Amino acid sequence: MLNINDTTIICIDIQEKLVNMLSNSDEIVLKCEKIMKAANILDVDTIITEQYPKGLGSTLESIKTITSFKTIEKTTFSALQTPEFKFELKKNIVIFGIETHICVYQTVLDLIQKGHNVYVVADCCASRSELNYKTALNLMEKFGANITTLEIVLFEFLKSSKHPCFKEVQALIK
Repeated sequence: MLNINDTTIICIDIQEKLVNMLSNSDEIVLKCEKIMKAANILDVDTIITEQYPKGLGSTLESIKTITSFKTIEKTTFSALQTPEFKFELKKNIVIFGIETHICVYQTVLDLIQKGHNVYVVADCCASRSELNYKTALNLMEKFGANITTLEIVLFEFLKSSKHPCFKEVQALIK
């Protein structure tokens, strides 16, 4: 069960060149923007990673400008394997990004190994290949990750229509 106070969101590599390689890039970017906006509204601890930004470009401006999230550059596929990753992570991790079968997958496995409850937001993840995307989701679930969606996560954060930010978050998904 997700609780805002016990959760860290990790946004993996939503970068210019990676996004441009996707066939469904507009849909993925829109959903990633929504979860990042909700994180900002609800004040959820959030980390953004960038895989080799000199070659792949930086995080999309539409995500970077939402608010000031913690950002790390990495060259390892798992965010946890990079020496720059020195963040205190909470019990629950909500994770999404590009590419599902590489950086998301390897980070998820490391998080599970470290004892975190991991929630992979499937509709905010993408790979160039549908087969790689689906295979990665299946493997992550097999290894103990919870496969979820943007709306499930947001409403689980809110818990009730009486939440003070309900209308603002609900407006993101209408």
